[in-house]
This record gives sequence, C-alpha cells and structure tokens, in this order.
Amino acid sequence: MAYQYLTMLDLAKINKSDQAVGLIEENLNSAPEAMVLPARTIVGTSYKTLVRTDYARGSFRSPNSGVEPTKSTYVNKQFETFYYDGQMEMDNAIATGDDQGVAHALALEADGHGRGYLLQIGKQVWYGINTINGDALGFPGALQSVDSSLVVDAGGTTDSVASSVWAVVADPRFMGLTFGNSTVLQVGEWRKQSVTRSSKEMTAWKNSLEGWIGIEALSKYAFGRIKKLTTDSGKGLTDTLLSQLIANFPVGVKPTHLFMTRRSRQQLQASRTVTLFGQGSGKPSGAQATIAPVPTEYDGIPIIATDSILNTETLAL
Repeated sequence: MAYQYLTMLDLAKINKSDQAVGLIEENLNSAPEAMVLPARTIVGTSYKTLVRTDYARGSFRSPNSGVEPTKSTYVNKQFETFYYDGQMEMDNAIATGDDQGVAHALALEADGHGRGYLLQIGKQVWYGINTINGDALGFPGALQSVDSSLVVDAGGTTDSVASSVWAVVADPRFMGLTFGNSTVLQVGEWRKQSVTRSSKEMTAWKNSLEGWIGIEALSKYAFGRIKKLTTDSGKGLTDTLLSQLIANFPVGVKPTHLFMTRRSRQQLQASRTVTLFGQGSGKPSGAQATIAPVPTEYDGIPIIATDSILNTETLAL
C-alpha cells in the first residue's frame, strides 16, 4: 500500500472543527486538491526551515594523496500563511422566506461559501500570485515554484484557450498545504444583527469562514508542468508529452499525481483512441465506434481531474 499523508479534511477532523468538516466533506468534489495534497498545521502564521540543495560528495584518490573536504549546501527558507476571509450575510427577509426554514437557508449559504473556499484555494495552489487567475493577496503557488527544467511546452499558439497539466510529488518532504494558528479554518455561529446598507438599516444574519493558509514547496522537484495545451490541432495532451514531463524528474523522484482539466483528459483519451484503439483486429466490425477508456493513470500515476485548473490560460502564463 502506498504511503498516505494527512490532508486538509483530516486536519479539520483532528481539530474537531465540526462545521468545517461538514463544509469540506460536502464540497470535496469541487476541488480534489483538498483531498489529495498533504497538509499540516503550524504554530503561528509563518516559519523558517533549512533546505538542503546539494549533497557533500567525496572523490577517488591515489595512494598517499589527499582530497579536499566537502560539505552539503543549504538555504534558509521562510514559509508564510495568508488570511482567507469569507464573510457571509443574509437579509432576514430572505432567510425567513425559505419555506424550509431559516436554518435551511443559512445552511445553503454556508455550503456555497465552503464550495467557493475550496475552489479559491484549489486555484491558488496552481496560479498563486502575480497572475490574473490567482489572488494577489494570497499565497504563491505552483506557477511561482516550478523549476524551468521541469516544464514541457506543448506548443499551442491560440491565446486564452490554453491549459496546463501539473505533476505533483504529494509528499510532505516535497510540498504540502500549511494552516496557521494550529487550525484549518474557523466557521462561526450564525448571529442576527442590524447592518447598514446605503445609509439605511436592516436585520441580517452574519457569519464568516476564516483561516490562515499557505503552501510549502520544499523541493525543486515538488512540481512539474506541461504548458500551452490548447485546442489547436496536435497541441492537446498526449502520452508523449506526459512521457517528456516524467522523464525530466531525476531517478528516485516520481510524481504521485497528475492534475488536469477534463478537456486535457479528453484530449489524452482521444490521442489514445487513435494510436491504441483505432486500428488492427481489435476494432469492432461495422459502424460501431471505438474509443479508448477515460484515462485514469499514466505509468501508474493517478490522473486527477479538477476545475481549479483553467482552460483559459494565456500563452504568456
């Protein structure tokens, strides 16, 4: 059995954040990143760690001659978490107008915020800061962490219809989500209070979903990327591109997951249909079409479809 690590949902359960657990479990289908990526809590909102960037290496020598001593090389890195704030508000007139009751109306709103939280975090994992797809006040993501030697260019030429496939080593020694102040997220109790809108007061229900979150990329091999996957002919995802990406990782380091959009997964399925299932004696007779199964893995690496990766990336990304 493969190693398994604590995830965002596990931490919420451990911390007994009952409402948070409910929100995460209800909405895991929105952003599978929360179900796959390792996660841990930290004391405070940031920490420093020592990262080894190279090993000490000796050498062969002749008798009666020496060698110079060597050492490993290290860098200090600081990782920070960033505050997520999801304010919830519902006019009491709307809440009481729900024929299933106020509690039902408030639960629907909380569920929507939980889904939005996971989608926002999932997108931030990939796009991070300094892009139109990420939040500038959020944490740096895979796009800011990936090493150029681990990027494969699919060669798409049509702007704003591009997508990426991400290879991830989902292992705490390589990367993971971090949650500050020893908790995943806090969901408060709904409270009724007066609020002011356009200089006029009304009664509303208020709540919030808040917490500190960041990502730690502890190794240059934490992420790999195929970029510029578009709808141009011959510029979609193929097994050849996946092979090039995996070959860029060193021996001893193999990605644990491949994250992609449904479009990229369909492109891979189509390429496999042509090359693997479209010819030969295995093709059914008559007009019956032959299509490859929906891809679930490449070289034993699970494929995870996610809506957090977009099909509208620019070529400059």
